[in-house]
Amino acid sequence: MSSNVEQSVIEKLRELPPEKQREVLSFVETLLETKDSGNGQAATASNSIWEEIDEITAGVSEEAWERVPVDGSEQHDHYLYGAPKK
Repeated sequence: MSSNVEQSVIEKLRELPPEKQREVLSFVETLLETKDSGNGQAATASNSIWEEIDEITAGVSEEAWERVPVDGSEQHDHYLYGAPKK
């Protein structure tokens, strides 16, 4: 990475609040875990999809899970775009 790009990334990172900095760190760590295998396809990380989901959702509170709609897949247009429920 050129030093100009690296410096620009660092400057912008410093402007972010701590929680956004943690998100950036997590994203960068994900990029480092998934290396290019040389054939144009990214190698998969060692974790299964379920382990990845567990890691991503580990910090979600029980109260937040209780607010997740149980009909989200059937009513996604309503929750995403405000369309009337079917």
